[in-house]
Amino acid sequence: MTTPATPQAPDAGLPGSYESPIPIRAATLGDAIASEWTKIRSVRATAWTLGVMIALMLTVGPGVAVLLAADRGSGMQSEPVLTLGLFGVLLGSICVITLGVLTIGSEYSTGMIRTTLTACPSRVRVLAAKAIVFASLIFAVTTVTTAVVAVAQTAILPGAGASAGEWTLATVGVGLYVAALGLLALGVGAIVRHSAGAITIMIGVVLLPLVLALFMFAEDLRGLQRFLIDYSIPNQLGGLYGTTMTSTGPTGWEPVLLMLGLAAVVLSGAVAVLNRRDV
Repeated sequence: MTTPATPQAPDAGLPGSYESPIPIRAATLGDAIASEWTKIRSVRATAWTLGVMIALMLTVGPGVAVLLAADRGSGMQSEPVLTLGLFGVLLGSICVITLGVLTIGSEYSTGMIRTTLTACPSRVRVLAAKAIVFASLIFAVTTVTTAVVAVAQTAILPGAGASAGEWTLATVGVGLYVAALGLLALGVGAIVRHSAGAITIMIGVVLLPLVLALFMFAEDLRGLQRFLIDYSIPNQLGGLYGTTMTSTGPTGWEPVLLMLGLAAVVLSGAVAVLNRRDV
């Protein structure tokens, strides 16, 4: 009986042919994550934006604590000292928004997105890898920085203590919220595909509700005014620190859940848009 020949590649066994020692396999989410991690840690925008964010958080909160320590008669001495970290986080969140947009917007502006999608044709996988890497980085940086700020503020104003729950919200809770806010910016950047436009939209999302509420003088608009203030991003961040502009706004872990839900909705929309249009 004749044994059938084993199928071979067209060039197999030919003089001068090359066979790669690297096994050929399909790309995975882990490969996409490794690629995105290489990108985000090798670009200057990451170092600059996170550097400015960390500098703001490390100087603003402790700086206010120093001023209060010098003013012994201040009425804020009875307030939880962790609340002072809110000012630095509010300013630092602008840096997170900028980096979230640039994480994907810069690839569209340079045309690098074509190379990315050629190497990994699955657009869902690309966006998921970007979201995982970006959110993990922002969460780690924000949580560690807020913890350092909280320790510094407590050392400066030792008389105003805080419970374990307040410490958790002011560190882990703030880290999750800021990371979710960054994911929201990432989703907007993926939908808009223009860095300047997406950053402008996100700054409007942060500031516009409060600005509009300030000019709602009519009695019929009181309900809308209260809603805009309650669910504005500055007020939600204040809720994590136990200090809000109203008595009806979200507090505790509610702001984190709200921002995570909003980020999930926007990212889902970004996936739908990416799958329906050309690069």
